[in-house]
Amino acid sequence: MKTLRQYILLLSFLFISVLAHAQVEYEIEAPSYLIEGIEDEILIRSEESELVASLNINEQSIPFEKVEDGWAALIKLSYNANVEIIVEGESTMINYDPIPLWVSVLPPLLTILLALLFKEVITSLFFGLFLGAFIIELHKSGIILGAIFAFLRSLDTYMIDALNDSGHISVIVFSLLIGGMVSVISKSGGMQGIVDSIARYANTPRSGQFSTWLLGVAIFFDDYANTLVVGKTMRPVTDKLKISREKLAYLVDSTAAPIASIALITTWIGAELGYIEDGISVIPEIDTAVYAIFLNSLSYSYYPILSLIFILILIKKGKDFGPMLEAERLARYGRVSHLQEDDDLDEYGDNSKTAKEKPNKANKWMAIVPILILLFVTIGGLFYTGWNSGVWSSDISFLSKISDTIGNSDSYQALLWGSASGLVAAIKMSYFYNRQNISKLIGHSMEGVKSMIPAIAILILAWSLALVIEELHTADFLSQMFNDSINPYFIPLITFLLSALIAFSTGSSWGTMAILYPLILPLSWQICTMSGWGVEQTLPIFYNVVSSVLAGSVLGDHCSPISDTTILSSLASDCDHIQHVRTQMPYALTVGAIACLLGTIPSAYGIPFWINLPIAVGALWLIVHFAGQSTEESTD
Repeated sequence: MKTLRQYILLLSFLFISVLAHAQVEYEIEAPSYLIEGIEDEILIRSEESELVASLNINEQSIPFEKVEDGWAALIKLSYNANVEIIVEGESTMINYDPIPLWVSVLPPLLTILLALLFKEVITSLFFGLFLGAFIIELHKSGIILGAIFAFLRSLDTYMIDALNDSGHISVIVFSLLIGGMVSVISKSGGMQGIVDSIARYANTPRSGQFSTWLLGVAIFFDDYANTLVVGKTMRPVTDKLKISREKLAYLVDSTAAPIASIALITTWIGAELGYIEDGISVIPEIDTAVYAIFLNSLSYSYYPILSLIFILILIKKGKDFGPMLEAERLARYGRVSHLQEDDDLDEYGDNSKTAKEKPNKANKWMAIVPILILLFVTIGGLFYTGWNSGVWSSDISFLSKISDTIGNSDSYQALLWGSASGLVAAIKMSYFYNRQNISKLIGHSMEGVKSMIPAIAILILAWSLALVIEELHTADFLSQMFNDSINPYFIPLITFLLSALIAFSTGSSWGTMAILYPLILPLSWQICTMSGWGVEQTLPIFYNVVSSVLAGSVLGDHCSPISDTTILSSLASDCDHIQHVRTQMPYALTVGAIACLLGTIPSAYGIPFWINLPIAVGALWLIVHFAGQSTEESTD
């Protein structure tokens, strides 16, 4: 009996001990590093409704407050300090040496400097990513281990986290599908069919230039396909009409990127949405769909729109100025010998074995049908995923209903549906009409997929760098530094000029967007907020900044001798590359200056698009009228 009582007492003691231990069971989650002057959170995970806990810093006690996951306290340090966490009488000490906030600007700054120095974006983005990871790991592990762990974290943390996002994966898949579709319709003769349909109306220098412009606008969904297809196909036509190769290269180059950057369904749109999404992810006030942000920014895209209009003014007036005038007059009077054409060049600038295969018969419907399917399925997907019967039964205007529907839609899902449908349609049509076997069609689509790999690499590195920039709070540093010195009204102009400079130096529009969007979008929003602006007042500036990054990158790309599309334009047009850059740059800078002075700046002050655009077009018309001279006059 005594033994039984002893067992009962022992079990009771064990039960009480376990119960007492369970009552104080907790887990402390503290940040491994802190950024100088930036708030962070220390969390105590506990299911208890009452918990005695405090955070002590230099004899200052900060209480923990109940949150959904437990108990939390905010910590912000500007100096090295020992932090004591006391929970139910138990003490835990953590030493924090905050990372100086100013170093947060080093990763994007290094990325920009390397891009300017080496003219290569992928390497620049990776080194910027590595530096950001190293700054963090240095404060955790020291110099040697920090460098090792920084390299590892760049791969297994930041790149993987960048890919562990459904939106990012959607952008990648969409871009690959579009690349495959463009390749299939090019190989099937669809592109050539569109070209032939337009080229038959070209019988004078003016109509020849207009046909080239029209074709460049028609092939709106990919700048590479646009550049190479239009240049190579229209070259015999423009030669026959005595249009200079320099003018052809300009027409090709200045329609490719501008139309691809502002069209609603292109190979650019996936990357643009991905970059914008990355930039707005740290702006809690924005709950608008990324596709709606892109649509709202189009009314500020002055440079791409004015570039397309400027060409029409030159064609209509029959005038040119600068180096282009000399080139055109020489061509009109047969005083220039064109370079030898490269007959082995295919639509993608490829002289590989596949490029030398016998082409399929030109048929415009091989391109028109897949593109229309892509457009209709994507638009249908936007309405399907964003449909709200309450919106469509309300009394708001029809345009507002469409805007609300698209704003609430899942653009990534719609783009995936559309691009997949377009690719399937292109393959089916080529299979039944051209009698091509499936293996060859899959091979053609894989060529298009491979052509998108460099862009995908840039996207992944840009997303990864954005994660580091977010962790280091680079936007907070820049907003603090520029808050007192930058008027919010000047942010779009500064963004446009910076974007143009980076694109000119790197030769990459996509690389420029990858660098700037994650940095500039949060920065512009914070500057406006810290200037006392509300959301409604900030949004127009924000949309202007979104557009300015894109527009500036296209301008810099047009002026850069190392730009891929500039090089491809020279190649496809069989024009001397330096001559192409020399003759195009004055036109690009002219349009860029007018876009800034009469578009970007006035729109920042609230002057609407429908007023700015006609004024800007009128200014370009006056420049051509007074500065331009007829290309039909002989030159000595």
